[in-house]
Amino acid sequence: MLTEAELLAKVPTGLYINGQWVEGSAKTPISVEDPATGKTLLTIANATAEDGMKALTAAADVQDSWAKTSPRERAEILRRTFEIVRDRAEEFAMLISLEMGKPLAEARGEVTYGNEFVRWFGEEAARIGGRFGSNPEGTGKMLITKRPVGPAFAITPWNFPLAMATRKIAPAIAAGCTMVVKPAELTPLTTLFFVKALEEAGLPAGVINVITTSTSSATSGPIIADPRLRKITFTGSTPVGVRLLQQAAENVLRTSMELGGNAPFLVFEDADIDAAVTGAMQAKMRNIGQACTAANRFIVHEAVADEFASKFASKMGELNLGRGIADGTTCGPVINKDAQDNMQRLVDLSVKEGADIVTGGSSLGSEGYFFKPTVLANVPEDASILKEEIFGPIAPIVRFKTEADAVRLANNTEYGLVSYAFTKDLARAMRLVDSLDTGMSGINTGLVSNAAAPFGGVKQSGMGREGGSEGIEEYLETRYVLIPNL
Repeated sequence: MLTEAELLAKVPTGLYINGQWVEGSAKTPISVEDPATGKTLLTIANATAEDGMKALTAAADVQDSWAKTSPRERAEILRRTFEIVRDRAEEFAMLISLEMGKPLAEARGEVTYGNEFVRWFGEEAARIGGRFGSNPEGTGKMLITKRPVGPAFAITPWNFPLAMATRKIAPAIAAGCTMVVKPAELTPLTTLFFVKALEEAGLPAGVINVITTSTSSATSGPIIADPRLRKITFTGSTPVGVRLLQQAAENVLRTSMELGGNAPFLVFEDADIDAAVTGAMQAKMRNIGQACTAANRFIVHEAVADEFASKFASKMGELNLGRGIADGTTCGPVINKDAQDNMQRLVDLSVKEGADIVTGGSSLGSEGYFFKPTVLANVPEDASILKEEIFGPIAPIVRFKTEADAVRLANNTEYGLVSYAFTKDLARAMRLVDSLDTGMSGINTGLVSNAAAPFGGVKQSGMGREGGSEGIEEYLETRYVLIPNL
């Protein structure tokens, strides 16, 4: 395996515009920090609005030629990219761990998961279809075809630096769209490393362009306002998503929004409690709790609440905090000091409102941004923490008496991304599939994401879907032609 220094030396530090690695126009570069130490890993180029427009121009200039590229050729580029990432999986995992903080074992999981989107959409590229048939009146033939939406703008978050990039870039390439990508300022290195793989796989210049910037709104605004742009795809917070939707409305852009979550995790009295605890660890502690799919509210039947809390707290207490690339680490830091401070605020507020700390509840160490995995019991159903997206290693437990109460508590949020439920009652499970108001559900499992499945939510958790056969449709327009009978 490469040393940390050797790996970082392989990561591009410029903007990627029209097939060239170039310097950013901003005078002050971006310092990318290791959240486990607070120290700088690399300094990289910082784009201005001018750089953003150059990237859009590069994408717009090759849109027509890329759209005419055969589906097989697009698929082969993605297949070669998949193989490059697979061969460099350890390098990608180490880089993810360094800039985001997650344990190396979990980073390896992200590499596998993120790379599956490259493979999946490579396979979907040759399956873009349409239909042909007579109209109901019998007076002509209807031809329905699909074509690329056009240049797209992707804004990705910091928590899954590979998977959130591949989930947007791969379907765009497969559909025949060009793209400008703006990775998060906190974790841009993995995206830059991935684009290097695309370049090596033979992706033509201008198809993908990457801008890293510390002035997100100022750099993104002109891109979104430009009439050459035809789509925006964003993963991040709901407030930012709302602002982007308002901007996108000016030019009636196609939009895909994967926004905030407040996932309920229901445990019924007949559940296998040990299995529920295992699922809770998966659903809560994936990515150190810093995931939109993370279980946010543990809604547990009063008959098993004490047992669940005790066993859950025991597992949380066994986690070993440390730098992600260090041997034995099973829980890394939160992303920065603001996140660490917010964890303490949420715990203190919950205790003030009546909750009990079963384990954790405080920061750890003087270096990096570590917070002890925390379980809060006896949380009132009107507690403030149940209304916020925690985005960290805190698990609040609230009790319920009846199935109707559980569903009411679960749906009592403006969000609707994912829900989890543990029960041995099949009839109840099927009722929950219909009654839980979320775009995704996991029954007796704490993990639901899969490249072959549509990922997305309802209500203020967003619109559109990523992954599955639905994912490529987000980058395609439907065209209808009527051919009268001769």
